[in-house]
Amino acid sequence: MNAITKLFVALAAVSYLVLIAGPASAGLTAKANHDHIKIDFFYHGSTVSVSGVSDAGTDLIIKIASPEGHETLKEKGKVGGFLWMNVATLKLENVPNLYSIHSTKKIEEILDPQEMDKYVIGYPALGRHAEMSPIKDEADKARWFSEFIKYKENSKLYATSSGKIDLKKGEAGTQPYYILTEWPYQAPPGDYLVTVYAVKDGKVIEQAESKVLVEQVGIVDTLSNMAKKNGALYGFISIISALGAGFGVGLIFRKGGGAH
Repeated sequence: MNAITKLFVALAAVSYLVLIAGPASAGLTAKANHDHIKIDFFYHGSTVSVSGVSDAGTDLIIKIASPEGHETLKEKGKVGGFLWMNVATLKLENVPNLYSIHSTKKIEEILDPQEMDKYVIGYPALGRHAEMSPIKDEADKARWFSEFIKYKENSKLYATSSGKIDLKKGEAGTQPYYILTEWPYQAPPGDYLVTVYAVKDGKVIEQAESKVLVEQVGIVDTLSNMAKKNGALYGFISIISALGAGFGVGLIFRKGGGAH
């Protein structure tokens, strides 16, 4: 068999493999649009959209989270029968300050429990991933974690949703997707990670990432740095500003003849 014949045989073999393998994967992509949020004097939250392309027929889970850290919860109770005080303190480790999960369907319908734990997807998985102390038993841990989730949701820092990811039918077996999310003003400056998981048959088959940067700018950044580096000066300016605001309100009332 000469070289030309061998070449034709090799090309035929490759063509056959491509045909039996079917169309190539489109590859999962993810892009956070508005990935640089600036906290200025008038900032009161923002929006972040996540979009990209996945293979047709796959479910998607989008996780937006800050780096893991530690949190503290305090339980209040009556002391002496009438005085409300902190009676217990719980420390949590390995929990993000911001955590939101969005999926095409309910997570438990599309993802195996083992996969949830592996990728820390969903509140139950996060609860198993978190470390808490002091706790008496698993029931005590579940109670505390439930209170932690309520606190975070009330603070707009934790959220979950299903069925809100917009899916389109693309070309050549692709599936464009899009979701618009509210970005809470309570989320502090820092780096945040957007992770998109493609799910099929209960397993994560692919994932893609994008980043969101939140930073203070202008007078907000100046005052923040002043508070950190020169607390006395910051306190003095705060007092002067408060007095000035009070004086201005007083002038308005005097000019208007007072309240009626």
